[in-house]
Amino acid sequence: MLKLKSVGVLDHPKVPKTGEVATQIDTALHEWGVRSFRANTWDTAALERIVPELDLIVVLGGDGSTLRAARVAAPHRVPVTSVNMGRLGFLSEMTPDNWHDRLPRMVRGEYWIEERMMMRAETYRDDTVLSMYEALNDVVISRGTLARIVRCETSVDGSALTTFACDGLIVATPTGSTAYALAAGGPILPPTLKNFVLVPIAPHLSLDKPVVLSQGSTVKVIVHTDHQAIITADGQNETNLKDGDVVHVHSSEHVALFARLQHASYFYRTLMARLKGGEDGA
Repeated sequence: MLKLKSVGVLDHPKVPKTGEVATQIDTALHEWGVRSFRANTWDTAALERIVPELDLIVVLGGDGSTLRAARVAAPHRVPVTSVNMGRLGFLSEMTPDNWHDRLPRMVRGEYWIEERMMMRAETYRDDTVLSMYEALNDVVISRGTLARIVRCETSVDGSALTTFACDGLIVATPTGSTAYALAAGGPILPPTLKNFVLVPIAPHLSLDKPVVLSQGSTVKVIVHTDHQAIITADGQNETNLKDGDVVHVHSSEHVALFARLQHASYFYRTLMARLKGGEDGA
C-alpha cells in the first residue's frame, strides 16, 4: 500500500480518555510528517467534511464508534482502523499500549485492506418511504416497549420463507454475526463472506433456527403487529413500525474497508481472545 499522507483521528465525546490518546496520536502524526484531522465519532457532519481528504481514519473507542466511522467512510473508499478503548473490540487493530508500534507501520504503507460487505435497509408504509439505512453489522426488526411478539412474514428473493413469531428478527452481515446475532444463537461467519444470516429472537411456535442465505440474496419482511414495533440499523438508528409496514434488506453498493497489519487468519484468534475476555496477542 501507499504511504499515508493524511489521517483522520476520531475520539469519543463521552469518553475523555479517548481524547487524551487522540491527542498523542495527533502529535505523533505531525512528527512523522503526516497531516492530521481531528473530529469525534458522533459529529457525522464534521467527519463527512474531512473524509474526502483522508487516506485513513483512526478511531479511538469501541466497536460502536468504529461502525459509525466505517459507514461514513465507505462511500469514499477510505479505510478505517481502530484503537480499542471499548469492551470487546472485535473490529479493532490496535490498543492504547501498542499503537506506538503499529501505527508507524501503517504510515509507511505496511498494511493490507480487508473488505467487508454492508447492507441497505429500506422501510415502506404503503408507497411512502419511512427510512433508508446503511448498516455494517445488522438490521433488527423487533417489538417495541410492550412485551408482545411481532410476526415477521419473511421472503427471500421473492419466495416465501416463513413467518417468524418472535421478539424480533435479526438480519446480520458476517461482521454482525459476532454481535447481537451471536448473542441470539446465530452462527459465526468469517468476516469476508457476502452472506446474510437471519436469526429470530426468542421465537415462539415458529422456526427457531438461524438461516444463512446465499450471496446476493434480498430479504423482504412484512411486519404484523397489534402494537408498535421498531427497526434499528447497527443499533444506532431507529424507526417506529406499524402493522403492514414492509422492510427490504439487500447488499449495499458500498463496502467497509479496514486497514490491517495482522495476518489474514487473525479473525479466529481474535474471536477466541475476545470471547474469553482477553487481548489478542498480535
